[in-house]
Amino acid sequence: MPLFASVAKPRPVHDDDAATMSQARRRTVRIPGVDRRGVEVVTYEWGRGPRTVVLSHGWLGRASQFSRLVRELVAEQYRVVAFDGPAHGESGGRQMYLVDWLDVYADLQQRHGAFEAMIGHSFGGLATLVAVAGGTDAARVVTISSLADADELLRQFQRMVGYSDAVTVRLRERFAARYFPGDPDPFAWLSAVRRPLPAGVPLLITHDERDRFVPFGESVRIRSANPDATFLPTTGLGHNRILGADVVLDAVLEHLESPVGAPAGVLERPAATVEPGIPVDQPATPVPV
Repeated sequence: MPLFASVAKPRPVHDDDAATMSQARRRTVRIPGVDRRGVEVVTYEWGRGPRTVVLSHGWLGRASQFSRLVRELVAEQYRVVAFDGPAHGESGGRQMYLVDWLDVYADLQQRHGAFEAMIGHSFGGLATLVAVAGGTDAARVVTISSLADADELLRQFQRMVGYSDAVTVRLRERFAARYFPGDPDPFAWLSAVRRPLPAGVPLLITHDERDRFVPFGESVRIRSANPDATFLPTTGLGHNRILGADVVLDAVLEHLESPVGAPAGVLERPAATVEPGIPVDQPATPVPV
């Protein structure tokens, strides 16, 4: 349990992202955190447009990974908000779980009102899907290299550590009892498959077929639960570099500007192109929910 909830030392801000981060308006949000004693989360805001887009990084990530997308969105007159989750980036704490992301969303929603869009990468993609399915007001959703449910986190953790199925069952039970007391099956709502997005919320899913850290099949599962979603598969961009790829940025902007009810489907598979300086994939420790 302690290992499952722990977070490694935060990655540094990449040199190519530093200028964008220096331009952000910073704010601190206090949320309960894993131990319910409170933790300080740093949020970042760019632009002053009327339409708010919220960006959510993944496990071992940080808000700065979205710097190129931030610049694109601000140029299109969006207000962009991102944050470093607990134990990530500039935020405090040593542990985190998915509910931390939901608590941050609640604060941002109170401050900014309904979101024009929410965009999540990896673990942040699952948090985004869970939030909107649970009532967070967002007109559109984008997932990038996302997990489909919290059970996949347990499967990844088991593969990494190498313990038995019996230990997995016990860990699942103990985690649910500790963090969700009184909830007989929290994994039922921590799932983008068992609890899809509300009807009428356009969803763009993008994932690289060669992703070494979150299986491509996770996005296939998300799409199966959200059949009206637009799906953009890529090849050769991996788990992290996909965040800065031209074809993905173009698809995100097109998704945000397309009318509700526009035809969905599978977009043409593009060549793998990415801006210089985008971090390459790095191992991701499986995460707690």
